[in-house]
Amino acid sequence: MSLFQTIDTPVLSYEQPLGLFINNEFVKGVEGKTFETINPHDEKPIVAVHEGTADDVDIAVKAARTALDGDWKKVTPSERGRLLTRLADFLERDIDTLAAIEALDNGKGVTMARGDVTASAGCLRYYGGWADKIYGQTIDTDPNSLTYTRHEPVGVCGQIIPWNFPLMMFAWKIGPALATGNTVVMKTAEQTPLSGLYVAKLIKEAGFPPGVVNVISGFGRTAGAAISAHMDIDKVAFTGSTLVGRQIMKAAADSNLKKVTLELGGKSPNIILPDANLEDAVEWVNLGIFFNHGQCCCAGSRIIVHEAVYEKFLELFKKRAEQNKVGDPFHAETFQGPQVSQLQYDRIMGFIEGAKGAGATVVTGGDRHGSQGYYIQPTIFADVHEDMTIVKDEIFGPVCTVQKVHSEEEAIRAANDTNYGLAAAVHTMNINTAIRVSNVLKAGTVWVNNYNTLHYQMPFGGFKESGLGRELGSYALENYTEVKTVRVHLGQS
Repeated sequence: MSLFQTIDTPVLSYEQPLGLFINNEFVKGVEGKTFETINPHDEKPIVAVHEGTADDVDIAVKAARTALDGDWKKVTPSERGRLLTRLADFLERDIDTLAAIEALDNGKGVTMARGDVTASAGCLRYYGGWADKIYGQTIDTDPNSLTYTRHEPVGVCGQIIPWNFPLMMFAWKIGPALATGNTVVMKTAEQTPLSGLYVAKLIKEAGFPPGVVNVISGFGRTAGAAISAHMDIDKVAFTGSTLVGRQIMKAAADSNLKKVTLELGGKSPNIILPDANLEDAVEWVNLGIFFNHGQCCCAGSRIIVHEAVYEKFLELFKKRAEQNKVGDPFHAETFQGPQVSQLQYDRIMGFIEGAKGAGATVVTGGDRHGSQGYYIQPTIFADVHEDMTIVKDEIFGPVCTVQKVHSEEEAIRAANDTNYGLAAAVHTMNINTAIRVSNVLKAGTVWVNNYNTLHYQMPFGGFKESGLGRELGSYALENYTEVKTVRVHLGQS
């Protein structure tokens, strides 16, 4: 099997790498296995890529370790920043190709995918600016000592990314890791390996030394498990489900006690208070749940509405949701494409049928969209109670619930009544109310009169079972350095 193949999309043709990317070369897997990636729009195979297993992870880790102790150590911080900035330039140069890959492999609308490319380039450029600004401290303890701290790279970092934002998660992970001088073994999601392999080609073109970034296409049960348990990986960063996050923590503890950061699931509340601007709130609520087909960890899937505006809000929200353009990812006006896979489609439809059986009312949607592809109608449920599965469990699809509450206090209690704590929002025109409610919501991000406005300068991560550590912003840098204290005795009595 070849290591490259020309792929024809509805808008362009491009050369797709198929091999594992190790030591700046595309190579076949040790076991010679391949697996197909499926187009969720038409349910047909796109291409087969080489599958990495534990042996390939081991080879990639050795390459990353060699680079860490060799050529990469010699690269100055400012040069690391220049390399990241150059990679960002290449993403922007190839925006049409990368957007087409995401639309083909993930199913997201090509217009949305272009936004992902732009945001990914911005993230890399942001961390490129940080690379030469990683400072320690000098600490004045006494006249006879010079005491200072150094922020040193953690080492070889295993990074495991999800399928919902393949390109953005790639950038979120490598940006702070490379800025601080680490090397990376990246496992992409088996559902969406194509954009990561294409970016690997750009990494080599940008001039990163061999072994600094290695990209493995493979499955969680093999390649992901091997990364989590590897004795020569110093840190693992994972974005995905809480269930898998627990498994990774156990594997890290049972191996070499590697450092772990986890960005996990969510069941995020979106509160509408009586004085909210309902027209604006509905727009943000619609974006909060239906953006990226509802396949967002921080999706605002629990909409909590004060009784004073409940009926009006529900009327406006139903009308707005029914205006969303669902269809072919390569149509510029498409807002919601297909779910990523048959498995995900079946899982979401199972939640929908379960909610119907439990007595929830379908306000709109609740069924398949069209007859081909993994398409699901934007779905709103009302008349729900907090013990329903659809209210408690993460669905990861275009499905939300609308709960009626009688007071601000009840809204806060309902919002915090979850094992998760990734994000939340409150809609109100009173700044005192906004701050008061935001301060008591148990969530890593609270949006006021907006939703899903993520930015690479803002830290992102969860409370409770939504994870450990923070991604993005300066806070992410803390995950990728070890702080060393050096104390020098100056020789005076």
